[in-house]
Amino acid sequence: MKIRVIELPLDFGASRRGSDMGPSAIRLAGLRQAIQELGHTCEEAFPGISVPAQEFLEVGDPQLKYLAPIAEACEELARRVEQAVLEGYFPLVLGGDHSIAIGTLAGLGAAYQKQGLRWGTLWVDAHGDFNTPETSPSGNIHGMSLAIACGYGHPDLVHLHGAFRKLDPAHVALVGVRDLDPGEKLNMKKAGLSVFTMTDVDRLGMAETVRRLVSFFRERVDRLHVSVDMDVMDPMVAPGVGIPLAGGFTYREVLLLAEELAASGLLASAELVEVNPVLDVRNQTAHMAVEIARRLLGGRVYE
Repeated sequence: MKIRVIELPLDFGASRRGSDMGPSAIRLAGLRQAIQELGHTCEEAFPGISVPAQEFLEVGDPQLKYLAPIAEACEELARRVEQAVLEGYFPLVLGGDHSIAIGTLAGLGAAYQKQGLRWGTLWVDAHGDFNTPETSPSGNIHGMSLAIACGYGHPDLVHLHGAFRKLDPAHVALVGVRDLDPGEKLNMKKAGLSVFTMTDVDRLGMAETVRRLVSFFRERVDRLHVSVDMDVMDPMVAPGVGIPLAGGFTYREVLLLAEELAASGLLASAELVEVNPVLDVRNQTAHMAVEIARRLLGGRVYE
């Protein structure tokens, strides 16, 4: 398989700085070697996407902080992701905070629209990221990215890389969720998303949860994208994230999920975000991200 690694070192969408260094940390943790050891071709997209220093920019609207630079960076990411898909690559996108998903999902939506394919997204995250400017308590765009892809939010972001809805909410599932804002929860219910909270995972067990997720996507889509926010993990396993939240996935649970997604035959792209080296311990969260990527790309302990 041909893998194209695309990095967007952007952390304007969150309150805590440092996730802009996440792509470098993942690279240093051995991503390229892990991909090549699986027999894949690994191509890194150069030159990288340039992001200005946040200190020299204006926040702008407090309910849509740093809207203009986020939109500009995500437009370039969307272009690169679309190009990668149309050229037959598996795009592996590294962030940055989760606002970069606006660009990733826009690029995928554009490519699959041209190819006439149905596609869906598994959002692996402690949070829903389904706020709008009206419901967001913080104005941080990383908490709006999934809603924007589904057509809810500011026009400059909803219409980024094309004035069409990038992602059908009926083709979206979330897993690992354990923190939702009140208005966000209403948005999610209105949109009709399929949601597996950590309580659902506890009740069902991880194996059954994964079975249901794979079945959900098999019935609906031709191609699957997975977006992994590292805060889905328990902070004991992955401390280097912007919003650590107790009660998340264990090491084994997330690897089971990744292996089964790879085995489904649907997976065509992936995204890893919110690794924050400033808050990490000996780069352990970045090493965890590399292992997740390895399993998503077909790696197993024994075959």
